[in-house]
Amino acid sequence: MPEYQVPLQAIKGRGAATRMAHRFVRDERMAFDDGWGEAGLEPAPPQATQVAFETAKSAVNTVESPDIFFEHSLNPYRGCEHGCVYCYARPTHSYLNLSPGLDFETRIVAKHNIAQVLREELLRPGHVPKLLNIGSATDCYQPVERELRLTRAVIEVLGAARHPFTLITKGSGVERDLDLLAPLARARLAAVYVTITTLDAPLARILEPRAAAPHRRLRTVRTLVEAGVPVGVSVAPQIPFITEDMEQVLAAAQAAGATSAFYTVLRLPWEVRDLFLQWLQVHYPQRAQRVMARVHDMRGGRDYDARFGQRMRGEGEWADLLRQRFQLACRRLGLNRQREPLDLTQFQPAALRGQASLF
Repeated sequence: MPEYQVPLQAIKGRGAATRMAHRFVRDERMAFDDGWGEAGLEPAPPQATQVAFETAKSAVNTVESPDIFFEHSLNPYRGCEHGCVYCYARPTHSYLNLSPGLDFETRIVAKHNIAQVLREELLRPGHVPKLLNIGSATDCYQPVERELRLTRAVIEVLGAARHPFTLITKGSGVERDLDLLAPLARARLAAVYVTITTLDAPLARILEPRAAAPHRRLRTVRTLVEAGVPVGVSVAPQIPFITEDMEQVLAAAQAAGATSAFYTVLRLPWEVRDLFLQWLQVHYPQRAQRVMARVHDMRGGRDYDARFGQRMRGEGEWADLLRQRFQLACRRLGLNRQREPLDLTQFQPAALRGQASLF
């Protein structure tokens, strides 16, 4: 008797459609319709978010990629409730024996002691200040930050030590911490990047379901700029035949006060490939073949090319056209003309020795 796979369904407020197995699992289970009842026709049940706590052993990670503008990174959380289906960090949940699919966005791990560990690392005699980015593998202002305030605690430590940093987010919660960010920005110790993938609100709702709406992110850009914080915009990732308004995003961001911008193309490492294919099947089945054909065009015929120099921008005619569009738009809008680097010379770790009351 043949088995019929249950059709995939979108889950309201979630990017992934399944709790797909990670790459270390030997046996993968798949739902199928056995003919009894209406399997696959009932609405998918809501998926509640769970938060677990982890005792971090380290805070600062070294970034060795030449494709990245920062040398150190820090992530207060594992997983991200924003649920961006394309997120290249999803496969990291596999190391926790959790699914890169629904688990990545519904089972969040909070590093409750991250600020204390950071403080200890900055006090080490051998620590050399380098440009540090907060939120490269998780959104540091995802919803759980409202209550746990781990990102704020990290900023307090960096500010007390006069250690420069950038952060990147899709969350409007960054506005809460303007009392910390604004004075640090005036001292050339902080800058913020806001990711705006598209201005198409219905698309953003299924692509990045729990991130701030595009118009809300533009308001965040304006609020930060008005407070004196330098803001750049990330127009990433660029997804062929899905995100088609790069120039409009850049124009809106520049009008809101952003002075710099960058982009990357869609990356499909490890399990992200299958998750993205599922997403296309659910939301854009009629475009799926065209999208993946264009992805292959810019990845040398493969789903993904992890080589430095290629993984962020791709190669080939489509990648070149995208680069030209971006450069022309930035030139026309005056973006990326001047970038004032953050100041690494102000680092004063000794100031942290009297900061124990914060923890």
